[in-house]
Amino acid sequence: MSRHHVEPTRRLLWRAALALSLCITLLPSARADGTHLRIGIVGTGRIGGALAELWAGAGHQLVISSRHPERLEALANRLGAQVRTGTPVQAAAFGEVVLVSVPYGALPQVGRDLAHLITGKVVLETGNPFPGRDGDMAHLARAKGAGLASAAYLPGARLVRAFTSIPHQRLRSEAHRAGERVAVALAGDDRDALATARRLVEDAGFDAVIVGPLADARKFDVGSEVFGRAMTAAELRRTLGLD
Repeated sequence: MSRHHVEPTRRLLWRAALALSLCITLLPSARADGTHLRIGIVGTGRIGGALAELWAGAGHQLVISSRHPERLEALANRLGAQVRTGTPVQAAAFGEVVLVSVPYGALPQVGRDLAHLITGKVVLETGNPFPGRDGDMAHLARAKGAGLASAAYLPGARLVRAFTSIPHQRLRSEAHRAGERVAVALAGDDRDALATARRLVEDAGFDAVIVGPLADARKFDVGSEVFGRAMTAAELRRTLGLD
């Protein structure tokens, strides 16, 4: 059989296995006991701050962090008793799930600083490489695909690329909207991590669309047809040819 025929077959098998795994894994998340997650947010800027508000509203416990955690006190106080501030190290240590939402050029240093704390944990990563801001490493990341590049910078993490293609303004304006929700594209190699990411996307008020493994994150990278657009799940799937 030619490689042309083998690759689609492998992808179909991967999706079928993933769908079964998600069905099994998501059952506990739907329990009525109100189980919540501990989430550490490394980088509480436009994306991290919006998600902190949405996840706090869903009842999750958070440590929000930045290089200047004292500047986050007002946000933490507004979000409630289940949210406190800390350093990136404290946030990564606290979270059973860690959100890394920093400028892409900072990702290598974050990976070095937090390696011992994120190994084995579910890590959602939101950054996009822009050469004008991040330098030459952004060119390399775009050529490699941001999913695989991020995995190299965060070794040992159960990585999911998430919240990377939706405009950050829409995280506030479109969360929990009536009718068809805006979709968030996800890519990852770990099925349980994808299930957790899917739950958190839905808790934030969006629909999750699992695009594929980390190598497929390039399908919603900067410059793709879906990047920078707020699309429904049906629109996103149709545009990416996932149906």
